[in-house]
Amino acid sequence: MKKIKVRFERDEALDFIDVIVRAPEKDIEVSALIDRINAGGGDAISVSGGNVTDVVPAGDIVLLTVEGKNVNVITENDRFTARQPLSSIEASLDPKRFVRISRYEIINLAKVVRYDFTLGGTLRIELVGGMETWASRRCIPEIRRHLTGKE
Repeated sequence: MKKIKVRFERDEALDFIDVIVRAPEKDIEVSALIDRINAGGGDAISVSGGNVTDVVPAGDIVLLTVEGKNVNVITENDRFTARQPLSSIEASLDPKRFVRISRYEIINLAKVVRYDFTLGGTLRIELVGGMETWASRRCIPEIRRHLTGKE
């Protein structure tokens, strides 16, 4: 990992925060840093992975799922542990982009590849990366409204 030097410059003429990332080239590390900075201005979840605490932009999240006392934040490439309860995370997310599908799971609607309403009244949801989950019956009316766009 490259060494990062941070400094603050006061500019009373600005009415916003201006961040400039300077590096020899724009590589994967620089792009990741820019993504993390951008996530700070929008929906993002604070997570931990190993000994590192980081932020995952909401748009990267595929699925949030409770496992024991942990909330797993699953992206297409990684799995993290969130530091907040699922209900707290749900309250911070855009309800037009995220929907609770059971007591223990929330999905990102933009990451839904396919869904099947079965004759038995269940709902199978296929997500990007080959992930699959099932919705609870009590959540199906709300999920249907989100997926079909019908009230």
